[in-house]
Amino acid sequence: MALLPILIAPDPVLETVSTPVDAVTDEVRQQLDDMLETMYAAPGIGLAAIQVGIAKRMLVIDISRDGDEKQPLYIINPEITWVSDDDQLYEEGCLSLPEHYAEVERPAEVKVSYLDRNGEKQELHADGLLAVCLQHEMDHLEGILFVDHISALKRNMILRKLLKQKRFAAAG
Repeated sequence: MALLPILIAPDPVLETVSTPVDAVTDEVRQQLDDMLETMYAAPGIGLAAIQVGIAKRMLVIDISRDGDEKQPLYIINPEITWVSDDDQLYEEGCLSLPEHYAEVERPAEVKVSYLDRNGEKQELHADGLLAVCLQHEMDHLEGILFVDHISALKRNMILRKLLKQKRFAAAG
C-alpha cells in the first residue's frame, strides 16, 4: 500500500465530477487500499478518490473510534436511494480543507446502494456521523466541497486562507 498526496482546496481537480467505475478490478482494489491507508495516516474518517486525484466514483470511510476495531467501508459507484425528511446540523471538516470546520445541514438519515470492494451490490441505511460522512464524501464525487453548503462569506474566507497557505508553502 502507498500513501497518496491529498489535494488541498482551492484546486480545480476537486471540482471534477467523477466517472463511474466500470469494473471492480485488482487495480481498483489497490487504489481503495491506498486511499484507506492515506485516510488513516491523515488522520480522517472519509476520503473520496478525487481527493487524491482519481476521478472515479469511489470512496473509503471508517468512523470507528481510536482504540476500537477498524471498520472500513469500501464504496464504489454509490447512489443515495432515500433521504429522511429530518435534517441535522453537524460540524464538518475535510482533509482537503485542513483545520477548517463549519456546521452543515444535511438529511439525518440516508440509504445508499453501492458496490463493495468485491463488486457485490450492497445497501446501507445510515444515520448520525455515518450519514454525514457518506453525504460529505459523495458530494466530492460531484465536485462539491462542504464549504459549498455554507454562506459565501464564510466559504470565501476559508478558501482565501487556504490559498494564502499554499502560496506561502510554495514560496518556501
